Amino acid sequence: MSQVNLQQFVKNGRKIIGAVLNYKDCITDNAPEAPILLLKSLSSYVEEGNPIRLPRVFTKVYHEVELGVVIGQKCKNVSIEEANKYIGGYCLALDMTGMCFVGKAREKALPWDLGKGFDTATPVSRFISPQELPDPNDIRLWLKVNGEMRQDKSSSFMHFKIPELISYASKFMTLEPNDVILTGTPAGAAPVKHGDVIECGIGNILQLKFPVQDDD
Repeated sequence: MSQVNLQQFVKNGRKIIGAVLNYKDCITDNAPEAPILLLKSLSSYVEEGNPIRLPRVFTKVYHEVELGVVIGQKCKNVSIEEANKYIGGYCLALDMTGMCFVGKAREKALPWDLGKGFDTATPVSRFISPQELPDPNDIRLWLKVNGEMRQDKSSSFMHFKIPELISYASKFMTLEPNDVILTGTPAGAAPVKHGDVIECGIGNILQLKFPVQDDD
């Protein structure tokens, strides 16, 4: 793999791809036959030390803790068997969701993008190297709001595993270094409000804390 500075994936990435309904405890009807993916805007990134801001147009914004996969090498039409070769590393992420918007969009079969890609909708950690996370398919993800545990599950509960997500996405678009694939969230996602504090973690590797504020 060519040398790429993945430490700056937030600054240098060109795409955020999100998988939805990808944890077995979130699938209430028939399991999807293929990954359900969407694109999030790069302006949705926010790093620790900055607040998550709730848009005025939303009445209900949910937290969703997720494992992010940072692409390390350009690829297209990758097989499931070869997909791991293109992983550069990982990050811990939140996929903040304007559920009031997304719920209505799902009912009408309309795009979810505005409910998933608003400013500060993608809080992320620093880059996590593969050496720090040798088994991404079985790592604990957890999230607390104001000290109350809301989400706590292993990534082993993913319906589509990481190589399947990479392979499927690469059939439709070229994946490039620093792009991020968010792999879905376990059950327990719930609303947050102004003044809340979100804490989340991935195994014993790192923890994040974000204050929640109403938008200006």
